[in-house]
Amino acid sequence: MSTQTQPPPPAPGEAAVVGKLSTLDRFLPVWIVAAMLLGLALGNLVPGLDTALEAVKVGEVSLPIAIGLLVMMYPVLAKVRYDQAGRIIGDRKLLVSSLVINWLLAPAFMFVLAWLFLADLPEYRSGLIIVGLARCIAMVMIWNDLACGDREAAAVLVAINSIFQVLAFGALGWFYLQLLPSWLGLPATSADFAFGAITASVLIFLGIPLLAGFLTRTVGEKAKGRDWYESVFLPKIGPWALYGLLFTITLLFALQGGSITSKPLDVARIALPLLVYFVVVFAAGMLVGKRLGLGYAKTTTLAFTAAGNNFELAIAVAIGTFGVTSGQALAGVVGPLIEVPALVALVYAALWVRRRYFASAPGAR
Repeated sequence: MSTQTQPPPPAPGEAAVVGKLSTLDRFLPVWIVAAMLLGLALGNLVPGLDTALEAVKVGEVSLPIAIGLLVMMYPVLAKVRYDQAGRIIGDRKLLVSSLVINWLLAPAFMFVLAWLFLADLPEYRSGLIIVGLARCIAMVMIWNDLACGDREAAAVLVAINSIFQVLAFGALGWFYLQLLPSWLGLPATSADFAFGAITASVLIFLGIPLLAGFLTRTVGEKAKGRDWYESVFLPKIGPWALYGLLFTITLLFALQGGSITSKPLDVARIALPLLVYFVVVFAAGMLVGKRLGLGYAKTTTLAFTAAGNNFELAIAVAIGTFGVTSGQALAGVVGPLIEVPALVALVYAALWVRRRYFASAPGAR
């Protein structure tokens, strides 16, 4: 093959995408599967484990699981540069398109997918809708960085999503789980669902770590400076988000083991609409960004912040509202197993799109 027909060399940052991850991040799907298997084993081998986990609660969530959920959320929210909101808020194209996709189109699309794929499984359907409402504030930072997106834009959009979730998640949960189905003549979620329960879960499992993250960055930067905070402190606490995720998954699978082993096809049915969701929403974000002329970096950030979901919050809300052994909680638990390999694949897709469609465009990098 002549040199004129050979593909261009990989752009900076494109090679060895997975190699940029730490060992923990690189093999996260393996650790998630291991945590699931460990949870299943514990559930079968340790008598009375479910009773012990339910002995002490925070709201409706067992204390050990509540600790795991809070540990998941705090390191991610401590990474956000809260003082950068002004620059991104000034970019109206990026901000408006992000808000529209994240809070109007993506939840509506997940609602449609849930009813198309899980119409006969109401608990899983409700769990999937909750996943669609939980906009990504966690691992999106990793995927965005690997795909050479705009790191500051991602941080600000994550912060905005965090605030919107505290303010709007409860109302949207009520709308998509009760009001909209009743308008369409579809069965609404049972009366056990409560607007107050979802709002309380969001305030506890997002509000507390959000406040802690904001205070940590504010105090840390004032005391030691931003360089120390981001180069020394954040790398030390960063892995705890994944430790918390794996700990929580282990406990959830210890409680969900019977449902998982007895209904593997149900788990597969939960996975399918999630895959469709990731691909379609990511592609829509890339198309919108390209159409608006945002440039590759911001377009990629728009796509990843739209496609990713905050499974930590979805799990917390599902547990707090419906219980640890509910189908809604299982739908949230399946999420990370599907999201990680799907979004790693989309990192490669984004880098291919950069070479194919953004190489000579303003804002490409």
